[in-house]
Amino acid sequence: MTESYKFQNLDVYKLSLEYIKAVYELKSKLPEHEKFNLTGQISRVATSIALNIAEGSTGQSNLEQKRFLGLAIRSYLETIACLDIIEKFGYINKDEIYALRQQGHLLFIKLSAFKKAMK
Repeated sequence: MTESYKFQNLDVYKLSLEYIKAVYELKSKLPEHEKFNLTGQISRVATSIALNIAEGSTGQSNLEQKRFLGLAIRSYLETIACLDIIEKFGYINKDEIYALRQQGHLLFIKLSAFKKAMK
């Protein structure tokens, strides 16, 4: 039987995993010459969202969890900058990027609300 941790039950964590999956699907469409630049960067920052949610939930104070949620939001915003670059260079169809932006915006709203709820 696998342990279940508090963060694994959070909707915002589950949304972050779906966002990571969508980012990974998108990054597979980037040109080979971006492998060590945009592809690596967008993978790292998308993954960082879920990692910060998990790390912030380790039974620390609400203030500490709030700090990690802030880091998750910053990582999310980095993915937006990566998407802007991808779009600017025309690497991916704008409709695909739009769908990912919509999904990410919902995650951003949930992260911000969760952070705000921390007293």
